[in-house]
Amino acid sequence: MSTPDTIVLIHGFWVTPRSWEEWITHYEARGYRVLAPAYPGFDVEVEALNADPTPIEALRVPAIIESLEAVIRGLDKPPILIGHSAGGAFTQVLLDHGFGAAGVAINSAPTEGVTVVPLSQLKATFPVLKNPANHHKAVALTHDQWHYAFTNTFSEEDSRKLYERYHVPASGRILWDSVLANFMPGPQEVWVDYNNDTRAPLLFLSGGADHLMPPKIQQSNLKHYKSTTITEIKEYPGRSHLMPAEPGWQQIADDALDWAISHAK
Repeated sequence: MSTPDTIVLIHGFWVTPRSWEEWITHYEARGYRVLAPAYPGFDVEVEALNADPTPIEALRVPAIIESLEAVIRGLDKPPILIGHSAGGAFTQVLLDHGFGAAGVAINSAPTEGVTVVPLSQLKATFPVLKNPANHHKAVALTHDQWHYAFTNTFSEEDSRKLYERYHVPASGRILWDSVLANFMPGPQEVWVDYNNDTRAPLLFLSGGADHLMPPKIQQSNLKHYKSTTITEIKEYPGRSHLMPAEPGWQQIADDALDWAISHAK
């Protein structure tokens, strides 16, 4: 197979594809075709989703996976997959389903079976999980909550700018369902076969100061993989959850792509 020429960037919750804007320009400058597909209903501006979060309330994981698979099926050859936060979990699912030449999961949400729940993650997700009624809602973060969960290493001024540019509510249903998945019989929505020897290589990138998806989660997720396919992890000390927008993000972007290209199946 020839070297991948396309990169698919997969965003997480509380943000939209706009959060990849710098990476898109950076990778295009390196000669790659870059796609940053939106979740179903997210193909509008951040401001529109904040004004009317109905598409977020209606969001379901199977629809997200199906839409991403449809994008990849339309390509001439397997792309590099790079996902952030929940997008990291979706990257793992896509690799398990046979999509992608290699995948990078940045500060990834856990896939099913990873039960490590650090205290900082409990605090970061408390705005959603404090009330079961949020299961049916789109739940926004205040700036203070965003600063703790996403940008705790940023100045308050920079954090607020990113909050105003990127933040949208998240699906309470999906977050609640992810918590309950480990207590439900049978595979749930973010399940992968940890013994799948045919999937493409996977790299976890972890921010050492991440409150929302701390390194313990990435390490536990890595340990679950028992397949012979390459699965590795790299930690960046002192970096927050929003690594793709943190000063020095260019090095993270280059590390992710260089690893993926060198390991692509």
